[in-house]
Amino acid sequence: MFFTIKAILLYLQINYCPKTKRKTSFPFVFLSFFRNFAALMKMKMQKGLRVLTVIIAIAGIVMVSFSCDKEKRQAELKASHADSLLFETGTLMQYGRMLELVDSFEQNKDISSVCANRWRGVAYYHQNQYQMSEFFYRKAVEGEVKTDADQLSYNKSARRLSELLLTKGDYEGALQIAIPAVAKMEKSGIGSDIDYGILFNNIGCCQLNLGKDKEAEANFRKAHEHYANRWKADSTSRGYQEAIVGTIYTCMAYTNNRHYSGALYWIDRAKKLLSNYRLIHDARKDYFDEYQGEIEIMRAVALQGLHKEKEAQEVYERFLQTDYSKTGGGRINANDYLVAAKRYQEAADNYRYLDQALSEWRKDLTLENIQLYLLPKYQANKMSGHRDSTRAVAEYILSLLDSAITAQKNSSTAELATIYQTNEKEAEIARQHGEMSKQRFVGGIVALALIVIFLLLYMLHKRKAQHRLAMAHDKLAEAHAQLRTAYDQLETTTKAKERIESELRIARNIQQSMLPSIFPNREGVDLYGLMSPAKEVGGDLYDYLLKDDHLYVCLGDVSGKGVPASLFMAQAIRMFRALAKQGSMPAEIATGLNDELVLGNESGMFVTMFIALIDLKTGHMDFCNAGHNPPVLNNNFLKMESNVPIGIWEGVKYTGEQVESIKGMPLFIYSDGLNEAENPNQKQFGEEHLLSIIQKNHFDSARQMIETMKEEVEKHRNGATPNDDLTMLCMKIS
Repeated sequence: MFFTIKAILLYLQINYCPKTKRKTSFPFVFLSFFRNFAALMKMKMQKGLRVLTVIIAIAGIVMVSFSCDKEKRQAELKASHADSLLFETGTLMQYGRMLELVDSFEQNKDISSVCANRWRGVAYYHQNQYQMSEFFYRKAVEGEVKTDADQLSYNKSARRLSELLLTKGDYEGALQIAIPAVAKMEKSGIGSDIDYGILFNNIGCCQLNLGKDKEAEANFRKAHEHYANRWKADSTSRGYQEAIVGTIYTCMAYTNNRHYSGALYWIDRAKKLLSNYRLIHDARKDYFDEYQGEIEIMRAVALQGLHKEKEAQEVYERFLQTDYSKTGGGRINANDYLVAAKRYQEAADNYRYLDQALSEWRKDLTLENIQLYLLPKYQANKMSGHRDSTRAVAEYILSLLDSAITAQKNSSTAELATIYQTNEKEAEIARQHGEMSKQRFVGGIVALALIVIFLLLYMLHKRKAQHRLAMAHDKLAEAHAQLRTAYDQLETTTKAKERIESELRIARNIQQSMLPSIFPNREGVDLYGLMSPAKEVGGDLYDYLLKDDHLYVCLGDVSGKGVPASLFMAQAIRMFRALAKQGSMPAEIATGLNDELVLGNESGMFVTMFIALIDLKTGHMDFCNAGHNPPVLNNNFLKMESNVPIGIWEGVKYTGEQVESIKGMPLFIYSDGLNEAENPNQKQFGEEHLLSIIQKNHFDSARQMIETMKEEVEKHRNGATPNDDLTMLCMKIS
């Protein structure tokens, strides 16, 4: 009798426990049970007792079977009802309410944890909280898939998670999500054509960015096949819209990677889809017009990249005939072609509609959007020669940068706090689920009281073993919790590092944009400069101002490195330009700079600087050296008085000097990042080495001299990390 009951419970646990994923039919379970049961029946038992045992076993199996089937049907109805309510809440854009419903449904076990985390990812994604969205989509993907509903939620979560990772440039991470997702869909047989289409398209985009062109093309074709299946099965315009959007993403991937021939192939595909879409009875004219405009801009960019300027211009003219070209978003997107065609004036004019476009796209001026939209606006104005507009945009960026950094930090902190609270909430839900499971277990014990009686001796015999197993499980759970905490801390540290690196890259771009990159295009004047920071941002500076027949130049070195030095450098450049515009002499400029920079300089920073004013007609040069390295004039160091650096003491009056004429004599100005550059053995480049290079070589232009000197410094360093910012300026008046 003991072995008979043991066999019954074993098969109930394997085939009917709600926690398992097996889908075994009742007849199969019944026959399988009796195959094993027959072996147990070989024991010598009384015939009547064996018959009674069989009757009890059959009755128990039938009872549990009907009970589990009923529970399964009820669970499916609850899950379907919950999904409908959550979808309706999403259409109303009530995402806060959606999160409340998800918590309630999961706590009541109306939906699984996989489905719950998928819906949380949806809610945070539509609230532009992409870090939180990525966190929950990843939990959904990593969750255990037990039902068909779980598989569907897994498919959608994998789609969106791979898109998020692709968007932020984590191509390897996106592939690690998308490729297993396709394999899992194929294995389960659950997955729509749109799921396959988006995942294959994401895989293709990642591979294209990683240089795997052939693999990318194959996956793009697979995506297109699934899009075709989708629109063939859907008589409405939605199928074509999804296919057009997916194909446009493919075009963008090829265009962004400058694979212009491949881009034109997919642009033609998108154009054909768009033509078919227009014939659908419920097609929307505004969608058609916008898609057509986007396609024409990408075609113009591709043709321009293939040096087919005339064809590109014709395509751009077709774009201008669309209504989309008159919108803010259309004007900003048109700049992709205008910048490629070097039509910077038109691009700068279009950026006047940037605020309108950001409003249409519902985008705030975050750090990412400052980099995506304001920096290109700055470059367009700069390349078109609008100095006042360029300066205004630069000052606007600087005014936004601090608040944008603070906002991003606050947002990230809030999202991390929410993740922490979510983990605590999940632990509480798990505890409640454990209590509910315990209650159901007790109810089952009551329902199967007769079986419990027969099992009493067995349970007493196994009590100690279960206790040891429970202790081992607790230790394993504790170790897992510690590992999870360590992982979360590592993830937080990594994300913080990535944010800091992103902020420093933006600061470096802004700093580089403040230094001249376009030099005078005037007969008889050859001028070129270069600044290479030792860190992400540096403290060296150089600048020039051409005013009628007078040319101002300066080169300086701020004490220290990094962000503080870069801020001090920006202030020095701004004040130099202001004083030079007033026509001040170099000594007066140095005195004015000192008077301003010494105020409130509690950190004790200072800048060494060489300032010169050259009369382009006579070659006469007035200059003032404020503690800076002596320049090289006509292959020898310029002899001069050395004033104190700027920003140290109040009330300093700087002394100026002059050279009668520097015509035909190259003037080379540099920072100590040149002569003090060190190799791995900490040997410096040296002034004698610098002078010997200038004396032994003939330079046809200022740029050739700068580039040669930079190559010599790199050769001297021999792989050593730069120990200081390197800045050089060369000028020759003929």
